[in-house]
Amino acid sequence: MPDASLALWSAPRSMSTAFFRMMAERDEFRLSHEPFSELAAGRPARIGDQEYPDAASYIDALHTGTPPVFFKDTSEYRHGRLFAEHPALLAMTHTFIIREPRRVIESHYAINDKLTRDEVGFEHLVEIFDIVRQHTGSVPVVIDADTLVQDPVGVVAAYCRRIGLAERPETLSWRPGDRAEWSATSKWHADAANSATFTPSTRQYEVTTENSDLLAGYLAYHLPFYQRLHEHALTPVGSPQ
Repeated sequence: MPDASLALWSAPRSMSTAFFRMMAERDEFRLSHEPFSELAAGRPARIGDQEYPDAASYIDALHTGTPPVFFKDTSEYRHGRLFAEHPALLAMTHTFIIREPRRVIESHYAINDKLTRDEVGFEHLVEIFDIVRQHTGSVPVVIDADTLVQDPVGVVAAYCRRIGLAERPETLSWRPGDRAEWSATSKWHADAANSATFTPSTRQYEVTTENSDLLAGYLAYHLPFYQRLHEHALTPVGSPQ
Protein backbone atom coordinates (compact mmCIF):
# COMPACT_ATOMS: atom_id res chain seq x y z
CA MET A 1 0.00 0.00 0.00
CA PRO A 2 1.44 3.42 -0.92
CA ASP A 3 2.15 5.66 2.05
CA ALA A 4 1.51 8.99 0.30
CA SER A 5 -0.98 10.42 -2.14
CA LEU A 6 -0.23 10.48 -5.85
CA ALA A 7 -0.99 13.11 -8.50
CA LEU A 8 -1.09 12.97 -12.30
CA TRP A 9 -0.94 16.36 -14.07
CA SER A 10 -1.63 16.96 -17.75
CA ALA A 11 -2.68 19.49 -20.33
CA PRO A 12 -6.36 18.96 -21.23
CA ARG A 13 -7.11 16.30 -23.86
CA SER A 14 -4.00 14.27 -23.03
CA MET A 15 -5.62 10.93 -22.09
CA SER A 16 -5.31 11.64 -18.38
CA THR A 17 -8.91 10.56 -17.77
CA ALA A 18 -8.22 7.21 -19.42
CA PHE A 19 -5.27 6.84 -17.05
CA PHE A 20 -7.56 7.79 -14.16
CA ARG A 21 -9.98 5.11 -15.35
CA MET A 22 -7.20 2.53 -15.19
CA MET A 23 -6.27 3.66 -11.68
CA ALA A 24 -9.90 3.19 -10.65
CA GLU A 25 -9.38 -0.54 -11.25
CA ARG A 26 -6.82 -0.58 -8.42
CA ASP A 27 -7.63 -0.60 -4.71
CA GLU A 28 -4.62 1.29 -3.30
CA PHE A 29 -6.16 4.76 -3.51
CA ARG A 30 -9.18 6.89 -2.87
CA LEU A 31 -10.01 8.72 -6.09
CA SER A 32 -10.29 12.42 -6.86
CA HIS A 33 -10.90 13.87 -10.32
CA GLU A 34 -9.59 17.34 -11.27
CA PRO A 35 -9.96 18.84 -7.79
CA PHE A 36 -8.17 22.12 -8.40
CA SER A 37 -9.86 22.68 -11.75
CA GLU A 38 -13.20 22.11 -10.05
CA LEU A 39 -12.30 24.70 -7.40
CA ALA A 40 -11.17 27.15 -10.07
CA ALA A 41 -14.54 26.69 -11.81
CA GLY A 42 -16.42 27.46 -8.59
CA ARG A 43 -17.31 23.89 -7.65
CA PRO A 44 -16.09 21.94 -4.61
CA ALA A 45 -13.25 19.46 -4.88
CA ARG A 46 -14.17 15.89 -4.01
CA ILE A 47 -12.56 12.77 -2.65
CA GLY A 48 -15.13 10.07 -3.06
CA ASP A 49 -18.37 11.47 -1.62
CA GLN A 50 -16.65 14.07 0.56
CA GLU A 51 -16.65 17.68 -0.65
CA TYR A 52 -14.01 20.33 0.08
CA PRO A 53 -14.82 24.00 -0.51
CA ASP A 54 -11.28 25.31 -0.90
CA ALA A 55 -7.73 24.26 -1.65
CA ALA A 56 -6.59 24.37 1.97
CA SER A 57 -9.19 21.88 3.20
CA TYR A 58 -8.64 19.64 0.19
CA ILE A 59 -4.86 19.55 0.60
CA ASP A 60 -5.27 18.78 4.30
CA ALA A 61 -7.42 15.81 3.29
CA LEU A 62 -4.67 14.53 0.99
CA HIS A 63 -2.55 13.88 4.07
CA THR A 64 -5.18 12.33 6.32
CA GLY A 65 -7.23 9.16 6.13
CA THR A 66 -6.56 5.90 4.39
CA PRO A 67 -5.92 4.75 1.80
CA PRO A 68 -4.00 7.66 0.20
CA VAL A 69 -5.53 9.66 -2.65
CA PHE A 70 -4.88 9.45 -6.37
CA PHE A 71 -5.94 12.59 -8.19
CA LYS A 72 -5.51 13.75 -11.73
CA ASP A 73 -5.82 17.36 -12.81
CA THR A 74 -5.44 19.45 -15.94
CA SER A 75 -3.53 22.64 -16.54
CA GLU A 76 -5.89 24.93 -18.44
CA TYR A 77 -5.76 26.87 -15.16
CA ARG A 78 -2.46 28.00 -13.68
CA HIS A 79 -2.16 25.72 -10.66
CA GLY A 80 1.52 26.39 -10.00
CA ARG A 81 0.67 29.15 -7.53
CA LEU A 82 -0.90 26.55 -5.23
CA PHE A 83 2.51 25.13 -4.35
CA ALA A 84 3.68 28.46 -2.90
CA GLU A 85 0.39 29.06 -1.12
CA HIS A 86 0.15 25.49 0.21
CA PRO A 87 3.63 23.92 0.60
CA ALA A 88 2.03 20.73 1.97
CA LEU A 89 1.01 19.97 -1.61
CA LEU A 90 4.62 19.00 -2.24
CA ALA A 91 4.49 16.25 0.40
CA MET A 92 3.25 13.67 -2.11
CA THR A 93 4.30 12.20 -5.44
CA HIS A 94 3.61 14.27 -8.57
CA THR A 95 3.68 12.66 -12.02
CA PHE A 96 2.82 13.91 -15.52
CA ILE A 97 1.28 12.74 -18.78
CA ILE A 98 1.77 14.51 -22.12
CA ARG A 99 0.39 14.06 -25.61
CA GLU A 100 1.50 15.35 -28.99
CA PRO A 101 0.33 18.99 -28.93
CA ARG A 102 -1.29 19.08 -32.37
CA ARG A 103 -3.80 16.47 -31.23
CA VAL A 104 -4.24 18.19 -27.89
CA ILE A 105 -5.02 21.54 -29.48
CA GLU A 106 -7.31 20.23 -32.21
CA SER A 107 -9.24 18.01 -29.80
CA HIS A 108 -9.61 20.83 -27.28
CA TYR A 109 -10.76 23.34 -29.89
CA ALA A 110 -13.35 20.87 -31.25
CA ILE A 111 -15.06 20.93 -27.84
CA ASN A 112 -14.37 24.57 -26.93
CA ASP A 113 -14.02 26.94 -29.88
CA LYS A 114 -13.33 29.78 -27.41
CA LEU A 115 -10.05 28.09 -26.48
CA THR A 116 -7.32 30.58 -25.55
CA ARG A 117 -3.60 30.12 -25.95
CA ASP A 118 -2.94 29.73 -22.23
CA GLU A 119 -5.74 27.18 -21.77
CA VAL A 120 -3.84 24.75 -24.00
CA GLY A 121 -1.91 24.19 -20.81
CA PHE A 122 1.65 23.07 -21.63
CA GLU A 123 3.24 26.23 -20.25
CA HIS A 124 1.32 25.80 -16.98
CA LEU A 125 2.29 22.12 -16.92
CA VAL A 126 6.00 22.92 -17.21
CA GLU A 127 5.66 25.35 -14.32
CA ILE A 128 4.38 22.54 -12.07
CA PHE A 129 7.05 20.15 -13.37
CA ASP A 130 9.81 22.65 -12.56
CA ILE A 131 8.44 23.30 -9.06
CA VAL A 132 8.35 19.57 -8.28
CA ARG A 133 11.77 18.96 -9.80
CA GLN A 134 13.35 21.78 -7.80
CA HIS A 135 11.73 20.57 -4.58
CA THR A 136 12.65 16.90 -4.96
CA GLY A 137 16.00 17.29 -6.71
CA SER A 138 15.01 14.62 -9.21
CA VAL A 139 13.15 14.44 -12.51
CA PRO A 140 9.44 13.66 -12.04
CA VAL A 141 7.86 10.77 -13.91
CA VAL A 142 6.51 11.74 -17.35
CA ILE A 143 4.26 9.45 -19.42
CA ASP A 144 4.03 9.96 -23.17
CA ALA A 145 0.37 9.21 -23.99
CA ASP A 146 1.22 8.43 -27.61
CA THR A 147 3.61 5.73 -26.43
CA LEU A 148 1.11 4.57 -23.81
CA VAL A 149 -1.50 3.65 -26.40
CA GLN A 150 1.10 1.74 -28.43
CA ASP A 151 2.55 -0.16 -25.47
CA PRO A 152 0.29 0.11 -22.42
CA VAL A 153 1.85 -2.89 -20.69
CA GLY A 154 5.38 -1.53 -20.99
CA VAL A 155 4.55 2.09 -20.12
CA VAL A 156 2.37 1.29 -17.11
CA ALA A 157 4.97 -1.18 -15.84
CA ALA A 158 7.64 1.53 -16.10
CA TYR A 159 5.36 3.97 -14.27
CA CYS A 160 4.66 1.53 -11.47
CA ARG A 161 8.34 0.68 -11.03
CA ARG A 162 9.34 4.33 -10.84
CA ILE A 163 6.81 5.23 -8.15
CA GLY A 164 6.78 1.96 -6.23
CA LEU A 165 3.41 0.47 -7.16
CA ALA A 166 2.73 -3.20 -7.76
CA GLU A 167 2.44 -4.08 -11.44
CA ARG A 168 -1.12 -5.21 -12.13
CA PRO A 169 -1.65 -5.85 -15.86
CA GLU A 170 -5.27 -6.83 -15.24
CA THR A 171 -6.08 -3.15 -14.62
CA LEU A 172 -5.29 -2.30 -18.25
CA SER A 173 -8.85 -3.17 -19.27
CA TRP A 174 -12.13 -2.04 -17.75
CA ARG A 175 -15.85 -1.86 -18.35
CA PRO A 176 -16.96 1.17 -20.41
CA GLY A 177 -19.22 3.73 -18.78
CA ASP A 178 -19.37 7.11 -17.11
CA ARG A 179 -17.96 7.59 -13.63
CA ALA A 180 -19.43 9.65 -10.82
CA GLU A 181 -16.05 11.33 -10.32
CA TRP A 182 -16.30 13.20 -13.64
CA SER A 183 -20.08 13.76 -13.75
CA ALA A 184 -19.75 17.57 -13.54
CA THR A 185 -17.64 17.67 -16.70
CA SER A 186 -18.83 14.54 -18.49
CA LYS A 187 -18.88 16.07 -22.00
CA TRP A 188 -15.09 16.28 -21.82
CA HIS A 189 -14.70 12.60 -20.98
CA ALA A 190 -16.82 10.80 -23.56
CA ASP A 191 -13.78 9.04 -25.04
CA ALA A 192 -12.73 7.69 -21.65
CA ALA A 193 -16.32 6.68 -20.83
CA ASN A 194 -16.58 4.72 -24.10
CA SER A 195 -13.19 3.07 -23.73
CA ALA A 196 -12.31 -0.36 -22.39
CA THR A 197 -8.51 0.01 -22.59
CA PHE A 198 -5.89 2.41 -23.94
CA THR A 199 -6.36 2.82 -27.70
CA PRO A 200 -5.05 5.33 -30.26
CA SER A 201 -7.48 7.97 -31.47
CA THR A 202 -8.13 8.10 -35.21
CA ARG A 203 -10.57 11.03 -35.06
CA GLN A 204 -10.13 13.75 -37.66
CA TYR A 205 -10.97 17.38 -36.90
CA GLU A 206 -12.40 20.05 -39.19
CA VAL A 207 -10.23 22.81 -37.71
CA THR A 208 -6.57 21.86 -37.44
CA THR A 209 -3.17 23.39 -36.80
CA GLU A 210 -2.62 23.21 -40.57
CA ASN A 211 -5.71 25.09 -41.74
CA SER A 212 -6.13 27.55 -38.85
CA ASP A 213 -3.68 30.38 -38.18
CA LEU A 214 -5.06 30.60 -34.65
CA LEU A 215 -4.31 26.98 -33.82
CA ALA A 216 -0.98 27.12 -35.65
CA GLY A 217 -0.01 29.98 -33.37
CA TYR A 218 -1.03 27.99 -30.30
CA LEU A 219 1.09 25.10 -31.51
CA ALA A 220 4.15 27.27 -32.13
CA TYR A 221 3.85 28.72 -28.64
CA HIS A 222 3.36 25.46 -26.75
CA LEU A 223 5.59 23.11 -28.73
CA PRO A 224 8.80 24.08 -26.85
CA PHE A 225 7.10 23.40 -23.49
CA TYR A 226 5.92 20.00 -24.72
CA GLN A 227 9.42 19.20 -25.98
CA ARG A 228 10.95 20.04 -22.60
CA LEU A 229 8.69 17.49 -20.94
CA HIS A 230 9.04 14.92 -23.70
CA GLU A 231 12.79 14.75 -23.09
CA HIS A 232 11.98 12.97 -19.82
CA ALA A 233 9.29 10.56 -21.04
CA LEU A 234 9.41 7.05 -19.63
CA THR A 235 10.91 4.28 -21.71
CA PRO A 236 8.50 1.30 -21.67
CA VAL A 237 9.66 -1.80 -19.83
CA GLY A 238 11.10 -4.18 -22.39
CA SER A 239 12.04 -1.49 -24.91
CA PRO A 240 15.65 -0.89 -25.97
CA GLN A 241 17.21 1.85 -23.85
